[in-house]
Amino acid sequence: MSRRKGRRNQGRSRTTYYLVGAIAAAAVIGYLVVSAQGHGQGGTGATTTQTLSSTSSAAKPIILYVNQGNGAVNESNFGELLSTATGHGFNTIFFQVYRSGTLLFPDSSLSQFVSSAHAQGLRIFFALYFTNSTQTIPHSIYADGEDGVNLDMSTLPIAAQTTLFDDLSSTYSGRSAITTTDFTLSLKPSLLIVETYGSGNDQYIHPGIVASVGVFATSSLQDYDQQFQYALANSDGVMVFDYAGLLKAGY
Repeated sequence: MSRRKGRRNQGRSRTTYYLVGAIAAAAVIGYLVVSAQGHGQGGTGATTTQTLSSTSSAAKPIILYVNQGNGAVNESNFGELLSTATGHGFNTIFFQVYRSGTLLFPDSSLSQFVSSAHAQGLRIFFALYFTNSTQTIPHSIYADGEDGVNLDMSTLPIAAQTTLFDDLSSTYSGRSAITTTDFTLSLKPSLLIVETYGSGNDQYIHPGIVASVGVFATSSLQDYDQQFQYALANSDGVMVFDYAGLLKAGY
């Protein structure tokens, strides 16, 4: 994904606060922000801050994207990912298992990732990151128990994107997702996640898509939370990009 770089590690407020909001519609979505005050600068301690943003597995998708290019997650630290996701109120993980034509894990590991996520009450989509039109979907992953497959293919020509989506639609019985930077994309997966993060992109947030928050495009925890809540309230869900950036920022 061309604009996804976790570059910021700025100072942030060390106050403790709670923010509770509720929106009543067909489902109830609760927003809760919890900040735990940490100690000092100069290596004496670190600020620990958690953002809880969903209270129901039946609510809108609250997605944490795991980009293996920004920070590797494997069998040794997958449990830490799950703890972060549940502790921050996410109900869905987009876990990148395929990058630039290479499947990163054997099916036995993928099945175990799915079992571990489900044991924590989390949905897990396998994210496939395509960088070339010759790359194809690894169909073997269909049998690993995931809740869906996400096509991450914004850098490809629209014809190649259409071919990949048609392949997924005709061979896979689970839920489909597309993560895109194209605000006008006409493809219709189960979940269309539009990368709306960045200044001036609020105008593209609307029902019918899942909006996005880029940790790298926020200046503070308060800014992150405001963007998060706006995206969640005004679209069909929210995706946070990404896990590595969230850890680095300390949100």
